[in-house]
Order: sequence, then C-alpha cells, then structure tokens
Amino acid sequence: MTFKSILLASALTLGATSAFAAEKYVLDASHSQIVFTYSHLGFSTTTGMYSGFDGEIMLDEAEPANSSVTVSFPVMDMITGWQPRTDHFMSADFFGAAEGDMVTFTSTGIEVTGEKTGLITGDLTMNGVTKSVVLDAKLNQMGDHPMAGKPWAGFDATTTVLRSDYNLGKFAPFVSDEVQIDISVEAMKAE
Repeated sequence: MTFKSILLASALTLGATSAFAAEKYVLDASHSQIVFTYSHLGFSTTTGMYSGFDGEIMLDEAEPANSSVTVSFPVMDMITGWQPRTDHFMSADFFGAAEGDMVTFTSTGIEVTGEKTGLITGDLTMNGVTKSVVLDAKLNQMGDHPMAGKPWAGFDATTTVLRSDYNLGKFAPFVSDEVQIDISVEAMKAE
C-alpha cells in the first residue's frame, strides 16, 4: 500500500477542496452509508442512517496532504425505520427541518497513522452549527473495480459527536447526548 493510497483513503473520509493537479473521485451513492446510533433511556440502542448521498474527493498525487473531500446530503433524507420517529427528528424539538436543509462535511486536514489508517479532521455543519470533528478512518481496498473497470476506493470511518453541540440535545442526558457515527463509502475516479 503506497503512501498516496493511504492518503486517498483518508481524504475519502474527510472532505475538502481541490488542489492543483488533483484527480477527481466521486462517491458511489449506491454503496455509501452513514449509520448513527445512540442509547434510548438505557433500554436500547437506536439506529438511523443516511444513504445515497453525494461527495467529491480531489486527490493530489504529487502532494497527497493537499487532497480534499466534500460530502453533503439533505437532513430530510434521514432513515430511521419508523416514520413517527423520523417526523419527530424533523420537528422543532430537533432539526426543525425544511426542504433544502443540508448536512455537510468538509475536510481540513489528514494525519496518516498507519499503513491503512488515518485521522481526518473536518468541519461538520448540521442544524446551522459548524464544529470540527475527527474521523478515525481505515482503507478497505483500492484498485480497479471488477465490473466498472476503473479505479475505485473503499473505506470505513468512525466518530462520536454530541447532539447538544448542534442544538439537538432534547431529552439529554436520558436519551444519550453522544451519538456514534459509522461511515462506509466507495468512490470512483470521475470520467
């Protein structure tokens, strides 16, 4: 695994801006998910997710640290598996969501920590609040996709955020303030 490959994987988990001589990769929306979990009153672990979202990675092979990624998706695309819960999350108790409200992530830095691991720092904007978060990222695989026949990359990442940091802290601490986020994405070299 080359140093450039590791930084690409890290960049995929973060998000950022383009750099000179960078190659563009785009997320495969059909194979990219963000799953979030939290404790509900200590009785259960409740799960929700986002899937089918857009993202772009600009990979600068000459200066991999200059690579970047941006990811965005509509708040209202949340999937909870139970419509009344989804409706409650979109209400004034939480997001007060309106059509067009977005969640965004833009990487601001990459630290390679191992052959296939890295820490990706970036700005997460949600509910009108922007906070820095760090994603603990792992490269799953890089290479030519066997069906698409072009360069592909896949990675997983995790982080934990506090709902209250984003003005979403209703019912905390009974419903946990901490939300675990697990990310799995694939990205393809753009045409």
